[in-house]
Amino acid sequence: MKIIVLAGGLSTERDVSLSSSAGICRTLLEKGHDAFLLDVFLGLPYDPDRLEDVFTLPGHGLEIAKNISTDEPDIEAVKASRPDQSDCFLGPNVIELCRMADITFLGLHGGEGENGKLQATFDLLGIKYTGPDSLGCAVAMDKGFTKHVFIQTGIDTPPGVSLHKSASGQSLEALGLSLPVVVKPCSGGSSIGVYIVHTIEEYTEALSKSFRYEDEVVIEAYIKGREFACGIIDGKALPPIEIIPKTGFFDYANKYQDGATDEVCPADISKDISDRMKELTVKAYHALKLNVYSRADFLLDDKGNLYCLELNTLPGMTAASLLPKEAQAVGIEYGDLCELIIQKSLEARY
Repeated sequence: MKIIVLAGGLSTERDVSLSSSAGICRTLLEKGHDAFLLDVFLGLPYDPDRLEDVFTLPGHGLEIAKNISTDEPDIEAVKASRPDQSDCFLGPNVIELCRMADITFLGLHGGEGENGKLQATFDLLGIKYTGPDSLGCAVAMDKGFTKHVFIQTGIDTPPGVSLHKSASGQSLEALGLSLPVVVKPCSGGSSIGVYIVHTIEEYTEALSKSFRYEDEVVIEAYIKGREFACGIIDGKALPPIEIIPKTGFFDYANKYQDGATDEVCPADISKDISDRMKELTVKAYHALKLNVYSRADFLLDDKGNLYCLELNTLPGMTAASLLPKEAQAVGIEYGDLCELIIQKSLEARY
């Protein structure tokens, strides 16, 4: 197959996306596909009459891949590096190359890549892509709306509220919450802008920092517990994986720096808890109108209470990411997982 692996973009998860997508591109090449790694924002300035040649270029676009640093990417510098200085999210030849491909593998994370807008655009243009549909992406990307859906459908989740920047002066008491709490951007990812706060001073500072990312945040009760993830493919849950950061919680640095976190799969939990986590993953997946694949995040407190935090519609896909490790636990190797995602995406929509 001719496959464009679409990566990068303008979200705070840009570097994560490039790393994930490079792994996807390499394994698809090993599987015999004509794959090319393409930055959705920077695109590829290339002779329009020779675009078909792109799929067999020697480097396969992999020169744009980079390691994930401990710092968030400088998005303004990325914008400034685009030769045409356009503010269009889709860079030169992106649409043309995606239309030429048999399918576009979406390796984007966060922002316009994961909030349903790109998926809806591709639907209108007749471009085939991997992962959930636009509706599911839009619903799941909004953590505040996700919380409402969970509550309405009986999925346990930490109590919390959405707060708009214009109403940031409200007290925690007025919001029905008390310290400690978690403050996080409503539509962010990779734990960027997430703060666990124990004092009013910390809370005020966390609001200020989180509002730098967007105009709406989620504030929820802090649940002390073990961290887990549970992937799902085509409506079937994978074995849960436990995430054990060596310091702090599973934040941006702990997610992507070698040796910062231990991950145990299958998780060392009872069959009852594992089954409940899988059941809740499937229930949340359907409640949020998702299809193809995604990954749910959970907390388990010391009383055995299980809380679903959110679902990631385009979860990390490096060979060392959580979803591939869960798939490997049931005998699905990384390259086979990438091909399975393509197969299930084609079955779901095309």
